[in-house]
Amino acid sequence: MSLKKKRIIGIFILVAVILFFIGTVTYEDAENAQKVEDNKTIVAVTIPTEADFVKKVGGDKVDVVVMVPPGADPHTYEPTPRQLQKAGQADMYAEVGSGIEFEIGWMDKIKGLNSNMLVVNCSKDIELMKSTDPDEGNNDPHVWNSPRNAKIMVQNIYEGLLEVDPKNKDYYTKNRDAYLKELDLLDENITETLADDRGMNIMVYHPSWGYFCRDYGLNQISVEKEGKEPTSQNIAQLVALAKQDDVKVIFVSPQFSNASASVIASQIGGQVVSVDTIPENYLENMYRVSNIFAETLKEDKKG
Repeated sequence: MSLKKKRIIGIFILVAVILFFIGTVTYEDAENAQKVEDNKTIVAVTIPTEADFVKKVGGDKVDVVVMVPPGADPHTYEPTPRQLQKAGQADMYAEVGSGIEFEIGWMDKIKGLNSNMLVVNCSKDIELMKSTDPDEGNNDPHVWNSPRNAKIMVQNIYEGLLEVDPKNKDYYTKNRDAYLKELDLLDENITETLADDRGMNIMVYHPSWGYFCRDYGLNQISVEKEGKEPTSQNIAQLVALAKQDDVKVIFVSPQFSNASASVIASQIGGQVVSVDTIPENYLENMYRVSNIFAETLKEDKKG
């Protein structure tokens, strides 16, 4: 190859390297500029319901990272490396704080990823109930399934956002106040809807409705026994109890198996109804669930 051709090839290679370098720098500058422009507070949460609460208060000022995705079981779910990486970049982590199994196993690791991240305990000031599931620790973790508890969780999230992003206080305060009014209306609606059902029993597969039942005067009967599938003896006892109390519906959630519930339902001439215990749209789901409970209990009375 002639010296002239070698020089021309060398010039082409040099130009290509320069263009690649310029393109890379430009892309990084644009990406960084976009981050500065967005300037959003990154909030990590454990379950989708908390994400709904954060978005209602934070609006377009926040980006939310959900560790346990919709439909996953927080008792067994393990986060992906990508999720852990995103959680490590968060300005704030809103933990449920009530003993949910995912947090028992993972919160120390997540906190270790970012020592500057504010960790907000959403269960602060909530009166916790004892758990019937040994895997869930000492407390019943399902605090969010009570609108009265949800109001406390929203307040805790609000206070956390003020700490990490005080310049947007007025924005967060307006959003919080509007959402608390909606939760007040929800609470009033459920109280009225279930007013004539106090003392009635609802049968559920997994004991996720303890706080709801406490607040609205119902009794929760769980198919699961201490976090395990019921034995044949347990099933026989539950069938006898359901017949005694004219229970015709067993509530299950998408996160758990419903095999045992189906067996019991078939033996009592009842049915299995799915209600989401970790909803993405909290208000819509709670109105739906309370109406289903009311209709079911009305049918039980007729029976």
